[in-house]
Amino acid sequence: MSDALVRWTLPVAAAPLLVTMTTPGAAGALAAGALGGSSGTVYYVDAEDGDDDAPGTGPGKAWRSLKPVNDAGLGPGDTVRFERGGRWTGVLTLTGDGTADRPIAVTAYGEGPEPVVTGADGACVRVEGSHWRISALRASGCDWAGFEITGDRNELVGVKADRNVAGVVITNAGSHNVVRDSELTANNRMSVNDGAHDNDSGAFGVLLNGDDNLVTANRISGSFARSVDYGYDGAAVEIFNGDRNRITHNVAHDNETFTELGAEKGRTASGNVFAHNVVTSSRKHGAFLVTRGPGHVVGPVKGTVAVHNSVHLPGRDTLGWSCHDGCSPDILRLRYNVISVGGVAGDEDAKGADEAGGVYRGRSLKFKLGPRSVQADPRFRGDRDLRLRPGSPALRRAARLAPLWYGGAALVRDVTGRPLPALPDAGAYQH
Repeated sequence: MSDALVRWTLPVAAAPLLVTMTTPGAAGALAAGALGGSSGTVYYVDAEDGDDDAPGTGPGKAWRSLKPVNDAGLGPGDTVRFERGGRWTGVLTLTGDGTADRPIAVTAYGEGPEPVVTGADGACVRVEGSHWRISALRASGCDWAGFEITGDRNELVGVKADRNVAGVVITNAGSHNVVRDSELTANNRMSVNDGAHDNDSGAFGVLLNGDDNLVTANRISGSFARSVDYGYDGAAVEIFNGDRNRITHNVAHDNETFTELGAEKGRTASGNVFAHNVVTSSRKHGAFLVTRGPGHVVGPVKGTVAVHNSVHLPGRDTLGWSCHDGCSPDILRLRYNVISVGGVAGDEDAKGADEAGGVYRGRSLKFKLGPRSVQADPRFRGDRDLRLRPGSPALRRAARLAPLWYGGAALVRDVTGRPLPALPDAGAYQH
């Protein structure tokens, strides 16, 4: 993959954010301080040599703990810099509000590994305000989430989260947030794992309970854990009660599922889009996408779109996509995906999904192939390199769709950032 930066204006609600999207190979490559606020105060935090009685306004006047940051009353344009190599135990709570032109920034300074926040009883980093830009920070070994966002219009960029129940949680109060260019690895712990029937939960790279969020250009791996109910549970991106979220251009490896969708009764999880994601696994079991109709206890989940995804799950107990308990075109639409699995390539019931233009390989197909869809070897370059070799049936199999299929005009690009041609290839890559 190319590591070139691709810039475009991302349409997020009425006031667009200017997003610098790196390809997944460049995740975390932002320089420290790239998201610093303008015309505000810059504060420093040093876990070894800082002093909470200092003013915090320079590397030699740095604070030591998280408490003065939590109490600082930060406002538009302010920046907090944590020293690289430092480690803090507890909760970093970010409550102030920035503005679109003058966000509040949290980032790193110095040399060495990302500063780490760990050991919180709950989430390690709580983003409760709006217009925060958080980069170059790692949340590890937290009792619940690495990062929990309850505010609006915040960005996590180039962060890391590992060994949590969830790497990132956007709650039902959080909307129009962005998680991009980040590494979410081995978030492999359960929050519920008991003898009660069909209630286990946990091991999420990203958990979306809120609406209108964007999860893009991240690397997500190792989201799985032992489950009493299911054997294993977990997902790279789980959506529960979240509407109109866009999950695009992510590279996911060795997760239990890439995505599973559901909603509690009286709530919805409608209109979510999955585009240009690359999903691979070396595990014996796993799935790409699982959604539900009205007959399921957490259904119906309406209006899910999956377009131009590339999936390779060679294990025998694997599943491409599943749309059950009352599947219909209103529940799931699929276009131009390339899915190769060792198990069932796709599974539908009732009226079935609205599917077209896909390339499928598996031991069985439990759905009716749609127009221009074929059952054939997609000819990937390798188990994790899902670019297409010459002669692939996915080459030039697709057609350009309206921008809403991809989550907006800014996202009509393949996983490397290359614009889609007039006659695109199926899958996440364009040759």
